Amino acid sequence: MVKLCRRPGQSRITTPRKETDTCRIQSGVSEGVTTGTPIHVFVPNTDQRGKDYSEMSAAYRPSHADATYDMKYGVRSVQGGGRSSARETIGRVAPGAIAKKILKQFSGTEILAYVSQVHKIVLPEDRVDYETLSLDQIESNIVRCPDPEYAEKMIAAIDAVRTRGDSVGGVVTCIVKNAPRGLGSPVFDKLEAELAKAVMSLPATKGFEFGSGFAGTFLTGSEHNDEFYMDEHGKIRTRTNRSGGIQGGISNGETIYMRVAFKPTSTIARKQLTVTRDKKETELIARGRHDPCVVPRAVPMVEAMVALVLVDQLMAQYAQCCLFPFNPELQESFELPSAEKVNMSI
Repeated sequence: MVKLCRRPGQSRITTPRKETDTCRIQSGVSEGVTTGTPIHVFVPNTDQRGKDYSEMSAAYRPSHADATYDMKYGVRSVQGGGRSSARETIGRVAPGAIAKKILKQFSGTEILAYVSQVHKIVLPEDRVDYETLSLDQIESNIVRCPDPEYAEKMIAAIDAVRTRGDSVGGVVTCIVKNAPRGLGSPVFDKLEAELAKAVMSLPATKGFEFGSGFAGTFLTGSEHNDEFYMDEHGKIRTRTNRSGGIQGGISNGETIYMRVAFKPTSTIARKQLTVTRDKKETELIARGRHDPCVVPRAVPMVEAMVALVLVDQLMAQYAQCCLFPFNPELQESFELPSAEKVNMSI
């Protein structure tokens, strides 16, 4: 399910390219169970049209990586966009699905992302209950917005620019429920810094914020601080969560939430001014089959990158702080699942 969510050709608001994203696991799995060796997943790209990129071999697409790849390497892959194409994200989403299984089995951690903005259509935060939010709600419509009313508005906004040969951007919100405490490190490897680096490596990203984000700058310290209390299980909790589940670069056990901004798709079917590789000014109308809005297909990509970061941090935390705990009364204890409970089936 997770891998199919990012494939092209899902609906009228995505690229019309028809890719099944069929995964062929060629090593690392035997009889449906991981063996401990590297997992090799092969995903053929079956619906490609190299001729659609003929004009773009000579002229640079505005705001695309065409020009900067030439500036850096002096050569680039024209057909399909090469490494700047979102096709590369299958290499993130496939291992991300495995990372999500590990987190779910180890600590009951659930990662859910959804579309919270398309162009000027912004889903109010109070329309989504993080406690009850589910994958079924998100996947109930083609734009992946859990609110049906705002989903229709977003779809209409994408349809409007699609028919004009234009594109729009938006925002993906991602939450992490039941995140283990203690993930992340002080100074250079803070958890929010690792998450930001991971999601900002995705194509078309333009912004990242977590917790109260930029809106928190309008508050005073007394308004922004998350006061502590002891819950019925003897755990330290916070009454509010403006910190977004991370304090001092380390997870505190509350829900982690972040927002990722995606720009409008660069390749559009409208006339634009540009230059050629031989440095002559010209006009370009890009052909091909491109997303009028990348945001709905970015949802599983964001989830995957968050999952991969959290699994890395989980392993680091166990090795650094859990083998020989210094103060068990305060440190989060990790109880490894027994062999009988583990079933890493793929």
